Amino acid sequence: MFLILSAHFAFAAGEDAFYKLGPDSLAQDGVPHGKLIGPTTLPSNVYPGNYHTYWIYVPAQYDASKPTALMIFNDGHAMINPKGDLRVPNVMDNLIHRRELPVMISVYINPGHTPQQPEPPTPTGDWGDRTTLRPEEYNTPDPYDKYAKVIIDELLPVVKAQYNISPDPEQHAIAGASSGGIAAFTVAWERPDVFRKVITIVGSFTNIKGGYTYPEKVLAGEKKPIRIFMQDGRNDNRALRGNVYDANRDWFYQNTRLEAALEKKGYEVNYAWGIGLHGQKMGGAILPEMMRWLWRDHAMSNDAHDMTERAFNNPATEPSSH
Repeated sequence: MFLILSAHFAFAAGEDAFYKLGPDSLAQDGVPHGKLIGPTTLPSNVYPGNYHTYWIYVPAQYDASKPTALMIFNDGHAMINPKGDLRVPNVMDNLIHRRELPVMISVYINPGHTPQQPEPPTPTGDWGDRTTLRPEEYNTPDPYDKYAKVIIDELLPVVKAQYNISPDPEQHAIAGASSGGIAAFTVAWERPDVFRKVITIVGSFTNIKGGYTYPEKVLAGEKKPIRIFMQDGRNDNRALRGNVYDANRDWFYQNTRLEAALEKKGYEVNYAWGIGLHGQKMGGAILPEMMRWLWRDHAMSNDAHDMTERAFNNPATEPSSH
């Protein structure tokens, strides 16, 4: 029995080890690199006394004369970490260069905090759950649209003042991991007039502050024009504490429950259920494919004579500033 248990726990400690970043998530020779601008601070009126830190990625192909797609990433510090599990700017560089994504501006925003609070991640690796507004902003269901106001009423006007962002909500996406995942879904759910594409990685659709109620909301409400890709692992936080099991705190179960509700309601939903833990290892490994699926209908030409379309998407000749 001891040997069996020891083998089980040795395996359990390494579920995430099976997920590796592929070439689309790594810097590649010959691929034009976009500029990552920031950090910049944004005072908040939604949460007075707090501010948000953000970075803006501008692809090498950005042309200020053309309306451009937009994608927001919650927990921005983790998304831009060049040694992290996601490395989103690399994914943007590679996929935009090969025309597998539209040219897009992306913004990476951190949870709000006061000047006295540390910027996440803390020295212990905490993403701000103990030191910032992250639990309130990302997980609080009442009111659901409060964080949407941060993104839409505070962040977007600043970005639009600097860059030519398309007004089409079909050209706007938002993504996040864990609590940032439920926050991304909430923004699109509350404001599909602005955001219609979502990626959630190990989304916290659980009873942290009531997020487990989303499947019932989806089934009871009118269908909204949202496209979503969900990812989670069978060894995410499963709410097993001794002999007590709380289904409302089971991350994997609640993710599958929400996906089933979305599918039953006729939403455009895709998903990947792996073996991993509560983290970004699998999400990072498949992020390029998630992005391709999310943006698969971006504008393109199938004209055999269109040699521009058949070539790599090279840097724009127009200045990239506004």
